[in-house]
Amino acid sequence: MNVMLRLKQEIKVLMDRVFQVHADQLNAMEFKINFDREDEFGDVSCNVAMLCAKKLGKNPREIAARIKDELEKSDVKDLCQKVSIAGPGFINILLTPQAWIQLTCQLYQQHKGFFTLKAGEHHANCHLEFVSANPTGPLHLGSGRNAIIGDVLGRVLLFLGHSVHREYYINDAGNQMDLLAQSFRVRCYELLELPTESIPEGGYQGAYLIDIARECVTEFGKELMHKDDAFFLTYVKDHLLQMIEHDLRDYHVHFDKWFSERSLHEDGSLTDALQLLEDKELMYEKDGALWFKSSEFGDDKDRVVKKQDGSYTYIASDIAYHKKKFDGGYDIIIDVLGHDHHGYVRRLKATMKALGYDADRFDVILYQLVNITHAEQVVKMSKRSGNFATLREIIDAVGVDVARFFYLNRKADQQLDFDLSVALQKSDENPVFYIQYAYVRTNSVMAKAAQQSDELKQFVNQLEGRKLTDMVLKENLGTLQMSDCQLIKKIFSLHDILRVIAANYQVHLLSYYAWELAHTFHTYYANNRIIDPNDMTSTRMRLLMTHLVNQTLGLCLETLGLSKPEKM
Repeated sequence: MNVMLRLKQEIKVLMDRVFQVHADQLNAMEFKINFDREDEFGDVSCNVAMLCAKKLGKNPREIAARIKDELEKSDVKDLCQKVSIAGPGFINILLTPQAWIQLTCQLYQQHKGFFTLKAGEHHANCHLEFVSANPTGPLHLGSGRNAIIGDVLGRVLLFLGHSVHREYYINDAGNQMDLLAQSFRVRCYELLELPTESIPEGGYQGAYLIDIARECVTEFGKELMHKDDAFFLTYVKDHLLQMIEHDLRDYHVHFDKWFSERSLHEDGSLTDALQLLEDKELMYEKDGALWFKSSEFGDDKDRVVKKQDGSYTYIASDIAYHKKKFDGGYDIIIDVLGHDHHGYVRRLKATMKALGYDADRFDVILYQLVNITHAEQVVKMSKRSGNFATLREIIDAVGVDVARFFYLNRKADQQLDFDLSVALQKSDENPVFYIQYAYVRTNSVMAKAAQQSDELKQFVNQLEGRKLTDMVLKENLGTLQMSDCQLIKKIFSLHDILRVIAANYQVHLLSYYAWELAHTFHTYYANNRIIDPNDMTSTRMRLLMTHLVNQTLGLCLETLGLSKPEKM
C-alpha cells in the first residue's frame, strides 16, 4: 500500500474508532487526502474534519485536533514528521524523509501498476459511444473533439483496469440517407451526361460526392441507368464510411464495433422496444402520429416516435439502441454528444426510466463548438476558399499529435479555439512540443549518463530494466532535496487525476497534467546538475528521478494517443 493510501486508511480507522464514522460514510462524503501545492502548509492535507463536523455536531478544528493527536501515536507515525491544523479545520502533514523514500521506491518498483486500480476499487464494465457522425460526408473538424474525448476516456478507463466497449453508431436510416442517395445519383448522371434533376432541396452538394461518383461511373458506366436508390445509397455510404474509418484510424482512434441504425429496423429491435412502451400504456395517438409519454419521466413534453407518414423519428431509433446497451449488462453507458443535444439527454433518460432501467447508469458528455483561429483571428470554414473544414485537413496541416492534443485544450463544455499559429510552431509555445521535448530530454540524460563510465552504464541498465533492489534504492535516496520531493509529488498526482477522469470524464485534465509534469522536469533539469562525477550518490538519485519522469511522461503520451519521439 502506498504512503498516501496508508495515511488515508489510518484516518478512516481513527474516524471509526474515535467518532464512529465508518469508511463507507467517509467515501460518500468525498473524503480526500491530497498533496498540497504550497509547501508552507506541509506536504499533505486532509478535509475529513470539515466533512464530518455537521454530522458529529462538533467544531471542525476540535475534530482535527483529536485526529492530530491520534495520528502522532498511530501506526503511521513513521510517515508523519509534523501534523498541524490550518484554517477552518484542514489537517496538514509534513512527511518524514522515510515516507518520501518509501513513496519513491513504490513508484519505481510498481511502475505503471502504481497508478492502476487495486483490489477493493470498483472495476466497471463500460459502453462508450462517440463520434457517430452521419455517414453523409467526411468528418467535420468538430468531430475531432468528439473523437479525442471518447478515445482518451476509453484509454484512461482501460489503463485503470475497467472493461471498455467502444462503439460508433452509424446513422444510416431516415430521410438524410434518402437525400444522400438522390444527391449521389444526380452526380453520377451528371458525369455520364444523362438527363437528371437537380440535387434535391436539403441534399448534399459537397465536392466529395463528385469524387466518389467518378469511381462509381468508372466501375459501372451506363449500367447506372438501371440502378435503384438502394444501390446508390449502399455504394456512397460504404465509401463514405471507409473514408471516415480511414481518417479516424490515422487519428489513432478505433472502435470495437460499428453499429448500424438500419439494423434496428431490420431485426425488429425498434418495433419491439416501442411495443414494450405500448404494453406499459405509455404511448398514445394524436394527429395521426404515435407519441411517447416522456413528460411522465422528467422530459419537458411528450415526444413523437412515429410520424403521420409512418416513418420513425430519431428518438424511436435511440430508444431501441439504448435498450440494447442496457440489455448488454454494462455498468456504465456513456455517450459523447454535441452541445446541441442538451435537451436530448433528458429525453433519453426518460425513455430508459420508462423501460424500467436505472437511468443513473447512463451518462452523457456534451462538448462545445470548435473554432479554428490563426493569429487570434477566426478562420472561416470553407473548402472553396482553401480554409480548413474537415478533420483530415487539420491532421494533414499540423500532424496527428498536435491535432489530438489541441482538441483537449479546454473542458468539453467550453468552446474551443484551435490556434493554428501556435499549433504549427516547434517551440515551447506549442504544448505538444514542450511535453515531447521533456520526454526526449529524459532519454538523452539517461543515454549521456551511460556514456560517462562503466559504473554509471551498469546503474542505468539496471535502473531501466527495473532491477534495482530495495536496498540499493534506499542507499541512493538519502540525499533527497525539496526539488526532488516536488517532482515525486507531481508524479504521484497522476494516481488521483486518472481516478478523477474516470469519475467525471474531464479528459482535458490529463493534457494539463502532462504539461505540468514536463514543466516541473524542465525546471528540475535547469536547477539541478543531474550528472555530477564528484557526487555519485546524488547522480544516481537524480537519474532515478529522471527515469520516473520518463516512465510517467511516457504513460501520459500513450494514454493521450501521442507518439514518444526518440529525438527532436
